[in-house]
Amino acid sequence: MSSKKAEHQLTAQIPQLDAAVLAVSKVNSTPASCLQWGLCDEWIFCLFQISEAEWDDLLEEFEEKNYLNARRWKPGQDPYKLYAFNQRESERIPSNRVLRDTRHYRCTTLHYDPDLPSTSIVITFHNEARSTLLRTIRSVLNRTPVHLIHEIILVDDYSEDANDCLLLTKLPKVKCLRNDRREGLIRSRVRGADAAKAGVLTFLDSHCEVNKDWLPPLLQRIKEDPTCVVSPVIDIINMDTFAYVAASSDLRGGFDWSLHFKWEQLSAEQKARRADPTEPIKTPIIAGGLFVIDKSWFNHLGKYDTAMDIWGGENFEISFRVWMCGGSLEIIPCSRVGHVFRKKHPYIFPEGNANTYIKNTRRTAEVWMDEFRLFYYSARPAARGKSYGDIHGREELRKILKCKSFKWYLDNVYPELKSMILFHIQASLFLSPDCSVSAWHWIQKPALQLNLTDTTTARRDGV
Repeated sequence: MSSKKAEHQLTAQIPQLDAAVLAVSKVNSTPASCLQWGLCDEWIFCLFQISEAEWDDLLEEFEEKNYLNARRWKPGQDPYKLYAFNQRESERIPSNRVLRDTRHYRCTTLHYDPDLPSTSIVITFHNEARSTLLRTIRSVLNRTPVHLIHEIILVDDYSEDANDCLLLTKLPKVKCLRNDRREGLIRSRVRGADAAKAGVLTFLDSHCEVNKDWLPPLLQRIKEDPTCVVSPVIDIINMDTFAYVAASSDLRGGFDWSLHFKWEQLSAEQKARRADPTEPIKTPIIAGGLFVIDKSWFNHLGKYDTAMDIWGGENFEISFRVWMCGGSLEIIPCSRVGHVFRKKHPYIFPEGNANTYIKNTRRTAEVWMDEFRLFYYSARPAARGKSYGDIHGREELRKILKCKSFKWYLDNVYPELKSMILFHIQASLFLSPDCSVSAWHWIQKPALQLNLTDTTTARRDGV
């Protein structure tokens, strides 16, 4: 019997162990370091702990040059045309480049539990540059304890070249799923999550670089509280130069009534309460591209709204749902991941970028924002009359989960948003007097009882 056939038969009998790989040897050369083994005909299959050196050898076996050369930028071409970032500069940078540790120095003194859960890392992409996709994966493999990576699941959302994904399965732990039609980020992530074997899901974008010790602090928080959804501090990878720039650790996610995401500085009061710079930061919303969540909790909450298309708005929907249905969102300062922020999307939205975003955010507003959805329409009048599909299933989910009201969210999670209400009432006078009168009437309802206090925020936008 061949080793491959024997391996296939025996795999079902030997449970997978974290930090181990399946090896094959003849009976007379069984490795002494077996953690668990099984016999099938003349073959012994041994699960054994691999060393860092052996891990490096596995990485070196990948034919990186051939992979990159097949889709490399050529002189005379616009380096921004295909991917909306500088492809030429990206290809000049090694896939395993050294990054400066951007964490606070106190992070290096922290210790994490030795029995942290492993995670399935889900990366979705559509026509991603091979250089950035490979660098994302290599950074994960190079800067993550081996035993914490159960698998890396790539979901190829119907890219033009299937080999963008398939060839990467030669890297350790990497698996490839390919959609047979364009599904978009949201449905692709659900497919990856459904295929994941680990109890914790880690979602990453396909143009990232994880920094030193990025994963243990995220997994530690999930272990402590499985209802907590955690995000790293997102450093900036410059789209022109690919310089890696540290982001402030005093930022949290925020948004306005048009459901436009922004970064906000923590208030002086919030900073004063954070005596320890390594403590998690509660955030009203996550950017959405990079986060870790317990898989059972993800499933319990209803995964993603798969009626949303392509990209946009899904981070609002899942953020509202997490907070209003019993969980919380946190940014973990001792976890750093760089992300290439672009000024535009390089791919096509079948119904147009704006229409797709309106559909997705309108679904969010109708299901989760209760009476306050009026302020969404006041801030985004183009959304009125736009089709957003059937939301009955998501409304039923909210009832089943017994989620709190959006007023509770405003009062307890993001009271700063209430200060923008009067602004939109005043602005709507010039757009829709009827809307303005209705909005003011809603504010006067006893059930709302809004305390409209002023707050100030600083913003940093990114795509």
